[in-house]
Amino acid sequence: MDWTAEIEAAAARIAGHIVHTPVMRSDGFGLSYPIEMKLEQMQHTGSFKARGAFNTMLSADVPDAGLAAASGGNHGAAVAFAAQALGHRAHIFVPELAGPSKIDLIRGIGAELTVVQGEYANALQQAKDYEATSGAMQIHAYDAPATVAGQGTCMREWEAQGLEADTVLIAVGGGGLIAGALAWLKGRRKVVAVEPVTSCALHAARAAGRVVDVDVSGIAANALGARSVGDICFKLAQAQAVQVALVTDRAIELAQRALWQTHRQLVEPAGATALAALMSGAYLPEPDEKVAVLVCGGNVAPDPFL
Repeated sequence: MDWTAEIEAAAARIAGHIVHTPVMRSDGFGLSYPIEMKLEQMQHTGSFKARGAFNTMLSADVPDAGLAAASGGNHGAAVAFAAQALGHRAHIFVPELAGPSKIDLIRGIGAELTVVQGEYANALQQAKDYEATSGAMQIHAYDAPATVAGQGTCMREWEAQGLEADTVLIAVGGGGLIAGALAWLKGRRKVVAVEPVTSCALHAARAAGRVVDVDVSGIAANALGARSVGDICFKLAQAQAVQVALVTDRAIELAQRALWQTHRQLVEPAGATALAALMSGAYLPEPDEKVAVLVCGGNVAPDPFL
């Protein structure tokens, strides 16, 4: 697949529908070096997911039955938002662990919502069953070309904003965001995957040499809790020999707190996971290495304003 062409087309397609999120440089966080950050939690519905949702809908013939999506929360909110904006019906399936903040966000947008017992994989199965019986079109959260191309517009946008870093750290759940970055960059910059030790599907796949199932838990599981990484992400990560850094829940909590205390950026655990790798030393840059962090989600639980 010509990923560059796909991502360029996606960028043109979704222009006017998404937020061009800001970037910043920081000397904080107790690090001895500055970092660049892109604040993608300021995207519609609080995560990068709107990019893939809009690209999928705008590049397909959506049936009268509408759309179906399984989600840990952020993808579901993005699909609901894009569907409403484009005049489509949407039925979203989320696991209980999505939490009240994300569930209330989806309900507030107006999509039909089914809360499923268990984890993301259970919600995905119910979404597939609904697709088969209703004729709705499924929008996969991370393992579909249109989704990956949409997420790739984030890195394309960041480079256009003057990204200087040699290395970009990106949190990974199912792998749609990092797949988009890898597809766009094609090795021009180093990309480091960051996963919680309790939800590390890409790490397990890289170790096994194939996609495998993992158990998922921890404070970021409602966003990074895919039981297995997507095939697209795995193939791109294998081809580019992507390094994976693992972080603890405690490291994520400290990074989440540091983003608030240092820059008043309120993010969910997944949004702070990439920064946690630098603050905890899970990833140690070389002395002259310029690094950047993609801050990817802002749907904090509990919602501080409820």
